[in-house]
Amino acid sequence: MCGLVGVFHYADSGKTPDKELLRRMSNQLKHRGPDDDGYFTEGQIGLGFRRLSIIDLSGGAQPMSLMPCHGDRSKGALTVVFNGEIYNFRSLREELQKAGHRFVTQSDTEVLLHGYAEWGDRILSRLRGMFAFALWDSARQRLFMARDRLGKKPLYWLNHGGTLFFASEIKALLEALPSMPKVNPLAIHDYLTYQYIPSPQTIFHGLQRLPPAHALTCDRKGVLTQNRYWHPDVLPKTTLSFHDAQKELLNTIREAVQIRLEADVPVGAFLSGGVDSSAVVGLMAESMAQPVKTFSIGFEEDEFSELSYARQVAKQFSTDHCEIMVKADMMSVLPKIVWQYDQPYADSSALPSYFVAQETRKHVTVALNGDGGDENFGGYLRYLFDAWMIRWAGISPQFLRKMLAYLARQFPERWLAKRLGRRILNGLRYLPEDPKKVNLFLVQYFSQSQKHGLYTEHFNQETAGRLSEDYLMTLYQEGGANDSLDQIFHADLHSYLPEDLLVKMDVATMTHSLEGRSPFLDHRVVELASSLPSHWKVHGCQTKYILKKALEGFLPKNILYRKKMGFGIPLQKWLKHDYHDKIRSLLLSQQCLSRGYFHREGLTRMLDEHHSGHRDHGYRIWALLMLELWFRVFVDKTLSPQDNF
Repeated sequence: MCGLVGVFHYADSGKTPDKELLRRMSNQLKHRGPDDDGYFTEGQIGLGFRRLSIIDLSGGAQPMSLMPCHGDRSKGALTVVFNGEIYNFRSLREELQKAGHRFVTQSDTEVLLHGYAEWGDRILSRLRGMFAFALWDSARQRLFMARDRLGKKPLYWLNHGGTLFFASEIKALLEALPSMPKVNPLAIHDYLTYQYIPSPQTIFHGLQRLPPAHALTCDRKGVLTQNRYWHPDVLPKTTLSFHDAQKELLNTIREAVQIRLEADVPVGAFLSGGVDSSAVVGLMAESMAQPVKTFSIGFEEDEFSELSYARQVAKQFSTDHCEIMVKADMMSVLPKIVWQYDQPYADSSALPSYFVAQETRKHVTVALNGDGGDENFGGYLRYLFDAWMIRWAGISPQFLRKMLAYLARQFPERWLAKRLGRRILNGLRYLPEDPKKVNLFLVQYFSQSQKHGLYTEHFNQETAGRLSEDYLMTLYQEGGANDSLDQIFHADLHSYLPEDLLVKMDVATMTHSLEGRSPFLDHRVVELASSLPSHWKVHGCQTKYILKKALEGFLPKNILYRKKMGFGIPLQKWLKHDYHDKIRSLLLSQQCLSRGYFHREGLTRMLDEHHSGHRDHGYRIWALLMLELWFRVFVDKTLSPQDNF
């Protein structure tokens, strides 16, 4: 697990990369790779690397070069910078050795180089793992870059003035530019809908994030070619029986856990006490000779804390267990978190994720997690509502749906204490709509009308004609599914998962030089899950039905069938009481208002409604707070990552 940077002066054959620039760019990624750094320059190409040593601690230094010597492929050197892990590198190594390749290290990086020499771009279909890499093919004068199938590892790029810059983080790219790029207003518009900025756009004009499962090539003439190399098929569905599918599923997940235990450093796991992380910990305990080191996080507010469930699982599997408590005063690290995320990012669980990763790194270098279980197997509570809406739309007359929607609009939101109840109420208000569109209303932070009421006249004009909802509505159709619930699963797998959850995991772990691994995101698990009928996932009033059935007898039933809890912080309380005055003064400051995005009246109304309890705007206020802090850290530079909030 590491950080990479690079510069390719394709437009000027006489221009060589500035080694000092590569070093400055690389230094921005020191947290990703504190163990070592390395640099490579040849003609117009320059590569830089920061290493976190996980496999072959002494022999896996990068950039790594190879002079192919197999058959007619020995036409020039190959050099790579590679962030991630290839979990099947040992089997690939054996295959390549049989084909005549000779290895000098025990690293997965060298396997990647030999694999490219043997198979070219087709190497991507053979890799099992998480990765972002840039490979320089000297003979072809061609740069080849790629991200893993699900987007666990990031890669940003910028084509500027005849030069292609690329890096694991935006802050490294900013180091290469003479001035700060212009802020992209449409990115802010989309951010307020989704709490993240959808790829390929970023907060800055011109800077792009390579989407998951995509490769990007650049030749000596600067011709850029981008293509997608993998897509999980939702059709046809499996021919296995429900019983056989359970066994196949458990075996596939077990193998995905086992291959992620490969490391030359200590390995542990995040344990929330939910189904997914508990299954991962249990399967780790099967394969490890020593007790699994597990790490859980909780809150003083019991309704947000899952520590009792995590303790039960830790006891069952005899783990070496550690707990971390999060309090309101831990928000003091927000400027540092904003700095690490590079872009505005409003998932409030970034805060507890930061602290659990910080504590975990004191004990291990690699931590497995349960990411991907909900998207693969229908684990979110809103999926129950989605399924009900889909059935309801098929059997109920339009006039009845309109009547219920009208009644829901008359019901005061403040009468519902739980966020889930408020989300269901909002869903009912859109009953006459397409069920997939109702799912969009359930996940969005700000609706189009809410944004319109908050924006200044100028910002409304800048974003006119841009419907952020189109992003998700397009994804519903892209998977080729003929089942509405499958379409929703597909959209989450390609939006919320890679753009929000995996960004959170990557940043939280790499901030502390910790590697996170996700067995549920093994592409074989994802492909198997995609082949399962949606009613095997959301069945009656049960989410993750087939996964829970597969795990019966392995995990206790009170863990499998307990009420799902989201991984978040007590936002309503913290923003209403502990931090209300501070946030109010920040959002209504002249510094904030002068940006020209929001008008004082709209902000004041929102803050007043939340403080009085008339409406819960906690997640919207948090999104606005994180946006303003981002401006102060990156644009104004009036707030340092070391400052306290």
